[in-house]
Amino acid sequence: MSKYLVTGGAGYVGSVVAAHLLEAGHAVTVLDDLDTGFAEGVPGGAEFVEGRIQDAARVLDSSYDGVLHFAAHSKVGESVEHPEKYWRNNVGGTGDLLAAMRGAGVGRLVFSSTAAVYGEPEHTPITETDPAAPTSPYGASKLAVDHMLDGACTAHGLAAASLRYFNVAGAYFAADGTAYGERHDPESHLIPLVLQVAQGRREAISVYGDDYPTDDGTCVRDYIHVADLARAHLLALDAVTPGEHLVCNLGNGNGFSVREVIETVRKVTGHPVPETVAPRRAGDPAVLVASAERARQRLGWHPERAALDGIVEDAWRFARSATAGER
Repeated sequence: MSKYLVTGGAGYVGSVVAAHLLEAGHAVTVLDDLDTGFAEGVPGGAEFVEGRIQDAARVLDSSYDGVLHFAAHSKVGESVEHPEKYWRNNVGGTGDLLAAMRGAGVGRLVFSSTAAVYGEPEHTPITETDPAAPTSPYGASKLAVDHMLDGACTAHGLAAASLRYFNVAGAYFAADGTAYGERHDPESHLIPLVLQVAQGRREAISVYGDDYPTDDGTCVRDYIHVADLARAHLLALDAVTPGEHLVCNLGNGNGFSVREVIETVRKVTGHPVPETVAPRRAGDPAVLVASAERARQRLGWHPERAALDGIVEDAWRFARSATAGER
């Protein structure tokens, strides 16, 4: 059994990863300030410490085997309006975390990164060797952390992995019956937004542009099930070696269009989903799809829940659960 600190472990992805760690027999401490997370999202069996990432120094000691880091602000639009918030937390906070890890002698880190570091790619599928050119302070802050990790691995022998997610979706239902899913406020992700229309909580879904050079004219994105994502984090803990900074994309390698998502929600829920066409959003690439070949080779990872209808079915099950309405 190993012991891990999960920063941001009361949020969507962090809570699912914490649950997977516990199910694998590890000891888990969750550090979260509950700004966007939920206390009831902390898995049973995990120790919970309410606090910011800057408080990691009062939690970490030599009994910990590693850290899984999810404590970041992650709204692209907000980062454009308030970039200082993102530099202070995402970059400055991670610097404080790395200092706390060095002080406690903890030498293993898995970092929650993002496809936003790539900006508007020149081609797809996107590989880890493609140019990183983020178009928002959010993406830039995540890329800055990657540079920090490069230096920490070289200078201090840190073993680190940066996992660059594409579109995370779905929900996880643990062995003890606990449900973990998306419940951002405000919500900005396509699948939960379309499900809100199916529930009657929203009148229609906006389709931002239907004249892209894709099969149906709408944007294509790579969706990955949150449980597949969680498995990759546990594999990354074992894959990295001291002095190495491993960067891996995580995605299905297949893209689904906005209209395919809407139609899948109609099929899964049995409810009508009215849609309205709105102008394109600035900076929205037509296609964003990952190559996850490096993750397959280095982590031994592959997505097990790649079908869109399965991802939507799990998200729909969570959206109708009592947990989704709690705060």
